[in-house]
Amino acid sequence: MDDNVGASDPNEDNNNIKEQERLLPIANVGRIMKQSLPLNAKISKEAKETMQECVSEFISFVTSEASEKCRKERRKTVNGDDVCWALEALGFDDYSGPIRSIVAQQDGLQKLKRSI
Repeated sequence: MDDNVGASDPNEDNNNIKEQERLLPIANVGRIMKQSLPLNAKISKEAKETMQECVSEFISFVTSEASEKCRKERRKTVNGDDVCWALEALGFDDYSGPIRSIVAQQDGLQKLKRSI
């Protein structure tokens, strides 16, 4: 017979916190999902949680590849070009073009702000 039935594991709270830190906020994921659906569409909690896991894993996967490139080049900062390179290296070429455009726009905005 198990004497610890109902006892909580102190490591369980730590694992839960780490899991929450690893995942994108579910409210943000749900908001992005709703943008692609008709106004009267509903999204189940399970669907949001599944998408939350998927997008968080995808971001981690791409970031890890970009970070590895930076490590090999003895750099400490991952930039937009590194992320685009990682997307291409991982076979997500369709995403790198639009992201390169966004990075260029952001660079232009930063330069404009500095000149003001």
